[in-house]
Parts: sequence; C-alpha cells; structure tokens
Amino acid sequence: MQNHRPLAVCRDWLATGSGSRIVAALGLILLSLACGESSSSTGTTPDTQELPNTQELPDIDERTETRQVPDIDERTETQQVPDIDERTETQQVPDTQAVNEIESALPWRSELYPENWTPGFKKTDELFLQDYSYAGYKNGESKPQPSSLVFEVNDYGADPLGNLDSSQAVIDAINAASQTGGVIHFGDGLYRLDQRVQILAANVQLRGNGPSNSRLFFTLSEGMDFLAHITFKGPGTLTEQTLLAKDGAIFDTELWVNDATQFAPGEDIQVGWVITNAFVEEHGMSDTWKVFNGQWQAFFHRTVVAVDTSLTPHKITIDVPLRYPTLTANQAGVKKHPGMISECGISDLSLSNATDWDSAWKHKQVSILEFKNAKDCWVRNVTSFASPQSPVSGLGAGKHLQSSGLRITKSKRITVSDSSLAKAQNRGGGGNGYLFEVRQSSEILFKDCVAAAGRHNFIQNWGFGATGIVWLRVHSSKGEAVPLPLVDIGTLGYSEFHHSLATANLIDQSVLNDGWSAVNRGSYSSGAGHSATQNLFWNNTGTGSIKSRQYKMGYLVGTGPELTLYTKLPGPSTGGGKGTSPADWVEGAGNAANLEPQSLYEDQLERRLKN
Repeated sequence: MQNHRPLAVCRDWLATGSGSRIVAALGLILLSLACGESSSSTGTTPDTQELPNTQELPDIDERTETRQVPDIDERTETQQVPDIDERTETQQVPDTQAVNEIESALPWRSELYPENWTPGFKKTDELFLQDYSYAGYKNGESKPQPSSLVFEVNDYGADPLGNLDSSQAVIDAINAASQTGGVIHFGDGLYRLDQRVQILAANVQLRGNGPSNSRLFFTLSEGMDFLAHITFKGPGTLTEQTLLAKDGAIFDTELWVNDATQFAPGEDIQVGWVITNAFVEEHGMSDTWKVFNGQWQAFFHRTVVAVDTSLTPHKITIDVPLRYPTLTANQAGVKKHPGMISECGISDLSLSNATDWDSAWKHKQVSILEFKNAKDCWVRNVTSFASPQSPVSGLGAGKHLQSSGLRITKSKRITVSDSSLAKAQNRGGGGNGYLFEVRQSSEILFKDCVAAAGRHNFIQNWGFGATGIVWLRVHSSKGEAVPLPLVDIGTLGYSEFHHSLATANLIDQSVLNDGWSAVNRGSYSSGAGHSATQNLFWNNTGTGSIKSRQYKMGYLVGTGPELTLYTKLPGPSTGGGKGTSPADWVEGAGNAANLEPQSLYEDQLERRLKN
C-alpha cells in the first residue's frame, strides 16, 4: 500500500495557509505524482504556448463576432505515473528512407496509401489502412439543410438582457417546434436559463446570430451530475438480437443471418457481440476487463442498404464496412435500433455553465451539450464563453464550463465543426473536464475545432464500440489534470483514447500542443485496458507528444518536427505497452509538411464520392 502521509501533510499545510501557497501547490502536485494521482505519463512540461485568436473567447459585452476555427457511468479515474524509460525517451529517429525524404524535402506518400489505393488494400496481412471517409453527417455525402420554420424565443417571452429566467420560453418554443420541426432562434442578447432543456423530437434545431451575439448561460448545478444542460436525445429502442450465421471480417459490408425477414432497407441497426471470456483472454485482459464481461456490446452503428432472403443464409448489406473481426464464437449479431433522433442541430451560439468553484467541484460530469441515440445531426460554430456566474477573482474566475463540454453517446454520423470549447472549472478525476467527448458511437466527425484548458480536451470514453471517428484539423492545448480543488494547478492532460478498444479511428492534420495517448491503460478508469487498436495518426504537428502503443497495430504517418513520439515498447508491465507488441508503424517522422495527401479523410472522401 502506498504511503499518502506526505500528501496529507501538504494538503493540511495548504489548507491552513501556512507558507507559500504556490510552493505548497507545486509540492502537492509532485507528491500526487509519486502517489499515483497524476494524469501525465511523460515528463513533458504542459504546453504554455498561447493560441492566437482562440484561447481568449469573447467577453459578454463584446458585440463584434469573430469566427473561431475553431472529455458517465465512469465513476473513478486515476492516471498512470510515467515509467523511467518513458521519461527519458526522445522522438524516434526515422529509418533511412524517412531521413532521405526529410533531407530532400520532396513530396512523399505512405507505403500504406499508394496513389492507386482502394479500400481493402493491404501492404501485409497486418498492415493496412481502413476507409475513414464515412464519418460525419450523412456519411459526408450531403450537407444539413436548415428548416424554413422559425420559432423566435423572444416571441415566447425570453429575456435577451439576461435578467430573467428564459427557460420556460425556450421550452415552449421547443415544444411548438417539436410538432412540425423547425428552428428555435435566439436573437442578439444574453439569455439566462435556470433549467435544463431537452429536444426529444426530430428536425428541431437551435440557432443564434453568431457566438458573439447570441449567448446562453445556465445556472443550475444541483442535481446535474452526469447530465447536460442541453440534450438532444432519442428513445434508444432496441430489438432482440439476430445472431450471425457466419463470421464477419474487416472490410465486410455483408452480414449473414439465418432469418433476415424482419429487416428492411433504411433501418438503423447495431452490430455487436458478447464480451465473452474467450474474447477477454484473446486480448490478454483477463485481469483487467471486468465491467462489461458477459454483456452484449454494440461495436458498430449501421444502416441496412439491402436484404436478400433468396440466399441461404440470408444476406444483409450495410452502409459502412465492419472494422473488427465479428465472430459467431462471441455470439455476434444484429439488433434493430429504431429509437434514434435525426436532423437536429445547434449552430451560431455561445454557451456557458460555469458556477462558483466549490459547486463545480461538488458535482461530477456536468456537460453543457449532449447528443444521445442520435444520427445525422450537427454542431456548427458553437463556442463557450466566460459565464456571468463564474467568480470575479480567485479560483474559477473567468471560466467557461463547470466541468465538461460536448458529449456524444450511442450515436452515428454527426458532424461537429468550427467550434471551440475551453476553460473547465472541475478538471479533477472521475470523468470531469472532457471538452469534446465521444463514447460508444460510430462515424462521428470533429472538424476544425479548438479545445483548450480541459482535463482531456478531445476524448473517447467509456465502454467498447467507438469506431470510425475522425478528428480533422482539431487543435488541442493546455490540457491539465488537477488532482485537488485547493488550487487550479495540475499536470499534463492528454487528449486520448480513454476506454476499451477504440477501433479504427483517425486523427488527421491536427495540432497537438499537449498530446494524444493511445495505450494500454491497465486497471485505470474501471479497467480500461487496451484503449486503442488500428487507430491512425496522420499528418499531425504541434509542440506536444503522441503516445501510441496500441493493441496489435497502430499507425503514425507524417509528424511535425517538434512533435515527440512515444512508441517504443518498454518492459512488459510498464509504460502502457503491456501486450501491445509489435511496436506501432511509424513513417515520415518529422516530415509532415511534404506528406501527400495532407488530409487522408478528405482524400478518401473525394475518392469514394467519385466512385
């Protein structure tokens, strides 16, 4: 058992005000590292570089809009302490070919993505890239269209001066729009909401006149644990499982079942399997994966394209390929998922829910915005701002969010674009401070988004079944894990794959000034274990680092010269590398500028749409 007495002494000293608070705070963090309370797995100093034009979001009294380019059930979180090897590891030296490419500064292509690449191409049986182009609204094949029906919240009694509670006016407008579909419009002003608002019907959209002009701040903190102030949510109805008659392989778009008569084209389905003992043992997780053992987990959210009952067994064709072996030995099967909300969105608004410091730390996992059981929805040009409720000075002053920002759960085909979220008050353990969070979802696109000063700025979290997600041109900085509410000082917080076996996702052309982690997290976060497999880092830059020690194989293709890579496999029980051999594929380290194409997602999308 670890001795926490020194940490307790430091806490007591800091609480009584003895000595220097700054020195005590720093001592507290160093001791918390030694006692296993830190989030950082490297010796990297947290990024302090300012983000021009994006870090300081507009104040309330600003009226000139500036376009900005733009982490639930998890109850405890403890972060890994860096091992000695990782603290001293430096960026890997590229192989001879990569060195020649850097010296010549000529355009180059990945060996895994030749000019004539087509889906299913493999360099070897173990080395291949998947098709990530299906991420986003309507699989990237069309853009959202705004409704022609507009419901003005001011007409329902909302107060644009922010003096009175506008909750009921907004709820009344939502109820009206839920009958026909339509836009809930917020004009210029500051709107105070003392209640949660929920959108439970399709085709309902929230829209303002731009983040600097239309601002919403939420005051409720009591009773908000694990909830969001704005929620778009479908009922989440599921049918009984239809078992597969044949195994499914990566790249397959055909599912074989004995009886497909209940399925029809256009229906939403989940494809998944039971976390059996055999599945756990296959991944070397017998002492780690516990929470979901024996339960059916949805790994892929799909849509039925065609059904052929003339064959034996029957064939179901799906819209997006499978991304992981789908085995009958694990009771793999299909469930219909009719309870999904669609064509909902939020745009051109600024949001905040920061409160006083003690209240922020009293409650856990309070999000500002959530989509659950949703498909073909969007978030566009949404920012956070300094809440009128946040303290004027001291701890929590100038903060935007009480804990977390956007959370997407059990959803598919959602685009989040041109948005920025920042400055969470509660960045403690237990699932707090997650700015852009996605869990148990498929084909979600985060595009041109900025996240700053959360705990984990961009994060996949909780359970199995996060696949086909793309982070395109996102910018992450100042991620920081704060161990205690006594001070707002912590250790480096990575964007990361946080929970179990996030599969075949893409971080594309992004700037990481803190870092991104894809490792075996062992027993942390309720036994996350292998957090990642088959994920690709493509053309990323920044002054932070990437830790990639993925199950079976992961990929790093093209990185900036200042971005530090951690892919070496340390001892079998340390550094997040246990059970992750072989080391991940690294190509073009330091030479992101000359990689072709610069964006893999956009190139693959263009190819698919042409075909």
